[in-house]
Amino acid sequence: MKFKSLNKKSKKVKFSEAVISGLAPDKGLYFPDKYEKLNIDFYNNIEKYSDIDIAYKVLSPFVGDCIPKSILKKIISETLSFQFPIIHIEKNICTMELFHGPTFAFKDVGARFMARCLGFLNSNKNNNVTVLVATSGDTGGAVADGFLGVKGINVVILYPKGKVSDIQEKQITTLGKNITAIEVKGTFDDCQEMVKSAFLDQEIISNQTLTSANSINIARWLPQMLYYFFAFKLLKNKNKPIVISVPSGNFGNLCAGILSKKIGLPIDHFIASTNINDVIPIYLSSGKYTSKKSKETISNAMDVGDPSNFIRILKIYDNNLDKLKKDLSSYSFNDLKTINTIKEVYDINKYILDPHGAVGYLGLKKYLKYNPNNFGLFMETAHPVKFSKIVEKVIDKKIPIPERLKRSIVKKKKSIEISKYEELRNFLIV
Repeated sequence: MKFKSLNKKSKKVKFSEAVISGLAPDKGLYFPDKYEKLNIDFYNNIEKYSDIDIAYKVLSPFVGDCIPKSILKKIISETLSFQFPIIHIEKNICTMELFHGPTFAFKDVGARFMARCLGFLNSNKNNNVTVLVATSGDTGGAVADGFLGVKGINVVILYPKGKVSDIQEKQITTLGKNITAIEVKGTFDDCQEMVKSAFLDQEIISNQTLTSANSINIARWLPQMLYYFFAFKLLKNKNKPIVISVPSGNFGNLCAGILSKKIGLPIDHFIASTNINDVIPIYLSSGKYTSKKSKETISNAMDVGDPSNFIRILKIYDNNLDKLKKDLSSYSFNDLKTINTIKEVYDINKYILDPHGAVGYLGLKKYLKYNPNNFGLFMETAHPVKFSKIVEKVIDKKIPIPERLKRSIVKKKKSIEISKYEELRNFLIV
């Protein structure tokens, strides 16, 4: 399989080149040149396959011959070293907990898969690779953990000062070794813009191999398809059309789900549930895409005003809004509704939502109100303890801190503070 740039000005490349470069030379996102549906027998008998076998069947066509079969299976096995349980919340509604990995966030799968792929692909080269990533919350911790100690890889993580939770910040700033944390005086959009500027800076890219570990990188993005296959495997016996609500910020996770549907996975409909950063709900209702400066909310990982991956979703539907709306709905919710939902779900069902999961639940409830014959699943993307200052106050209950997180909390923060791109540029060039 080859990958093409969505800017259409660069040559098609294999998986290996797309992973190492992150962006195409014309600065477009890489996208599969073509993809084929998996055999219907696979879906009819999916419950007979292990998660490792499912993952290999799904991902191997995209990887192609760039990684030997035995190595790819080892990478997948190491990536999926934890569970993705489905918890039933109420009638026709359940959640899939994606936060049981090492950093308690759904981004662990993509980060671990990419780190291992990049480590293998760079193992016979003498030059180091610099992984540059912007984070609005959990991406930073997952990437830092995934790449920690990987030979030949240096990681630089930009995060918005004062706009991530205390635990998220500690996960980014306390590992050391080959991980550098840069604290930006600004928003996530400012961080993301700095990263994009670095990839356009000829002096930087001419002197080092620069790649991204945001979901713009195919090795971070594609493994997220697995959540949807695992969910279908566990919900197939419901014998109802399945609708999945995805808390959405940069839209990588949702895009992976939609691609899963395009290769045959029988998901009936998707919901992009957002906070007040509502660029996509407005686009679906008006047909006009207008990026905005992001607004700060309690669901900080979704505070994105110009989601990078939405262009991939548009590509899947040939930029046809009517086709897209048949498979996707999108709703926006404010912090007050999010807080009230956390309290209501805990009071009635004794389940603790994090703010992002609460937004996902709200989107699902709204869709099912008008489509009651579906079975609904929403993604829980982060452990609620990461947002304990908010959640504990709402539910009036202390959330136990997992031992792995306790070890991060007591470590000393180490970061570099910047306010403008030139400071990042000077750091990278030196």
